[in-house]
Amino acid sequence: MSDWTRKLPEAARQWLAGRRLDEVECIVADLSGIARGKAMPASKFAKQSHFYLPNSIFLQTITGDWAEDADAEFTEPDMVCVPDWETATAAPWTADLTLQVIHDIVDQKDEPVWVAPRNVLRRVVQLYNDEGWQPVVAPEMEFFLVARNIDPNQPVEPPMGRSGRRAAARQAYSMSAVDEYGPVIDDIYDFAEAMGFEIDGILQEGGAGQIELNLRHGDPIKLADEIFFFKRMIREAALRHDCFATFMAKPIQDEPGSAMHIHHSVMSTKTGKNIFSNDDGSESDAFLHFIAGMQNHLPDVIALLAPYVNSYRRYVRDFAAPINLEWGRDNRTTGLRVPISGPEARRIENRLAGMDVNPYLAIAASLACGYLGLKAGKPPREEFKGDAYNRPEDIPNTLADALWNLGEAKDMQGVLGRDFCRIYTAVKTLENKEFLQVISPWEREHLLLNV
Repeated sequence: MSDWTRKLPEAARQWLAGRRLDEVECIVADLSGIARGKAMPASKFAKQSHFYLPNSIFLQTITGDWAEDADAEFTEPDMVCVPDWETATAAPWTADLTLQVIHDIVDQKDEPVWVAPRNVLRRVVQLYNDEGWQPVVAPEMEFFLVARNIDPNQPVEPPMGRSGRRAAARQAYSMSAVDEYGPVIDDIYDFAEAMGFEIDGILQEGGAGQIELNLRHGDPIKLADEIFFFKRMIREAALRHDCFATFMAKPIQDEPGSAMHIHHSVMSTKTGKNIFSNDDGSESDAFLHFIAGMQNHLPDVIALLAPYVNSYRRYVRDFAAPINLEWGRDNRTTGLRVPISGPEARRIENRLAGMDVNPYLAIAASLACGYLGLKAGKPPREEFKGDAYNRPEDIPNTLADALWNLGEAKDMQGVLGRDFCRIYTAVKTLENKEFLQVISPWEREHLLLNV
């Protein structure tokens, strides 16, 4: 075994055992969470310690256009990409034996590039660490399996199941519904095992062909890495069985959307105990301060939790997604839910993020709200007991409004980084402008001859 392969995690070494590695994919996440980078023969990868990518990859929109940044250099200088060996994992769907390795991004002076999403999350985690805290998260991933759709003008449909019938809606927690696309689920489990990832559970959600996959709680950066890998892996598993996996927030009309609920707790690095609980097991002031931070600052970061125009189609009253920032114990109508748990596992669930997010940025944004709450030390609004859908909406309902909020949020910009917020806003503003040039079927049907 060569020197560099000795740095690999145990799961990656087991994947390689007794076999010759063909290729290494050197990847980073762009603002949208898309894997960018280079693939190279393993023999070449073994001879270099880093490679380069232009800084313009963080100015690219989801459509492939390029946003303008007045402070950016026209020459597109290279950034340095350095492998994070702990992230090395198999790409088990490939024909040749392939490893994926996430790379950290620094500039040519070896300083972190703070626009890189993984570095944004690292920056927020470091703010917690500086206070003697270690944030812990547990994400829930929701997604749809859908029939192949190669014509964007056609509506998305549920996939055909093993029975030869299309997947049915309103079958939450049905084991029979999961069995309908069991071969895809089997590949997801097999791929996850090869990659060294632990799945906490898979279940049928409320939409037709909608699945929820839960991950065990842990370090925010590690969990964001896993979601980044999982999204690509799940797409590959679906393609093997003649269907698509989509992480759009709202892919099918009249069906619920797909969320990435984020559970939060915070541990003391000194005692190892959950700071949300007092020694007697009761809820601590820190617990309430964290909730207050989310209520006060989540409107500032909705642009990161709902990053596309489609994302706002998910925030529909009585459609399994929150419309406000009320909080409650074991209340799934509120934007902030406190699940049933013992004192050691006391946590807060942020239900606002869609599954279309960049996981690094969504987790960073959510943690940033809690951090500002912990620092401010203010109480939240009273717990809401009842149906929160009967309460007024208090989150932005368009991408344009959400971006305006981010642009005005000076405290949040100080946590996430002003350069990052400026560039993110420029990219998303251009995406929104591009969307506004598209005329929808609804407009042609109802306006063409009637207005």
